[in-house]
Amino acid sequence: MTVLQEFVAALSSGRIQVVDLTAPLSDQTPILGLPEQFGQTWPFRLSEISRYDDRGPAWYWNNFSTGEHTGTHFDAPVHWVTGQQGADVSQVPVNQLIAPAVVIDHAADAAADPDFLLEVAHIKAWEAEHGALPTGGWLLYRTGWDAYGDDPERYANAGRTPGISVECARWLAEESPIQGVGVETVGTDAGAAHSFDPPFPCHSFLLGQEKYGLTQLRNLAQLPATGAVVIAGPLPIVSGSGSPCRVLALVER
Repeated sequence: MTVLQEFVAALSSGRIQVVDLTAPLSDQTPILGLPEQFGQTWPFRLSEISRYDDRGPAWYWNNFSTGEHTGTHFDAPVHWVTGQQGADVSQVPVNQLIAPAVVIDHAADAAADPDFLLEVAHIKAWEAEHGALPTGGWLLYRTGWDAYGDDPERYANAGRTPGISVECARWLAEESPIQGVGVETVGTDAGAAHSFDPPFPCHSFLLGQEKYGLTQLRNLAQLPATGAVVIAGPLPIVSGSGSPCRVLALVER
């Protein structure tokens, strides 16, 4: 039996479970609101073309409109000024769309303090227990924030959402072996990150180092601390800064 046949057999038998880490897309999907002087992303919207009627008797389909960074989405390096010479979302190597992942869980800390920040010391403590971060893999940062994903006001929480400290973002970008960070919040940075130095350090450091972001993930509680494999499938939008995507995790049971 080939490796691929063994994999298919493991899927069929349930020895490998597929966990959907993606938030559904609808007109209720939370979006990031910027101060009025800046351009704004469009919320997700469906516009019906036909539905088994005189506009198309045998088919149903829609147009949709939204921003690239709506819902569960992929941040490409070119999304940020520090990565402006980097890859757009269509240029991300496909072998990087399937990668190992680890989960660092600080949901209890975020429940106690919505401004909680992940620090390098937290990661070092995790590594002491679970081993080194995976080379070319994802660090998935669980805060429990996906519980609010269907309530845009609570999800935004007046700008108070957990994230990653400046020093930790720099360390992840420049010293860690990971290829990117995934979070449950609307963006990879904390709600207060506009006031950090530099502002939005996850975007600034990670994308500037040709690393990636995944945001608005769900169901990280269903993943083990180590051993999952993540499949992240953004649309290959030419010149795109990012894309909504379907993110799946494979877990051996």
